[in-house]
Amino acid sequence: MEKHVYDEVMKFKRKYPLTIAWRLKKHAKVLEKHLNPGEEIVYAFAGQKNDNPLDIITTYIILVTNKRILLGEDRLVFGYFLTSITPDLFNDLEVSSGIIWGKIYIDTVKELVVISNLDKKSLPEIETSISEYMMQKKRHMKQGETNV
Repeated sequence: MEKHVYDEVMKFKRKYPLTIAWRLKKHAKVLEKHLNPGEEIVYAFAGQKNDNPLDIITTYIILVTNKRILLGEDRLVFGYFLTSITPDLFNDLEVSSGIIWGKIYIDTVKELVVISNLDKKSLPEIETSISEYMMQKKRHMKQGETNV
């Protein structure tokens, strides 16, 4: 059964209603376009892609798929933004919790991606989903290197 981005992110939003996220249907359409054949959604969540708690207009949907992490946003006027993080580019993950909201820092070879205004109760679930995925993929990559 095919999973749809919007349905998956709404499961997260219903479970963690304090997360600040807008226009999820529009953002989901961007990510639907860029899912490759055979790519399956493992985990989906939404938040603000910035480090400023007052900036609440840069909502992104973040997908952990069986191949990579995708971040997408439909722009208000025209166009969209899409970021793809493959396991070889992933360095580290950091979690920061405040009184109501929290942040996830995804450190990659190229940039530090900050997802903020997340319901602080969601932080352990997000951290576990991303960390387990990346550890599994990195193990497979190392096994591939030793078999060469």
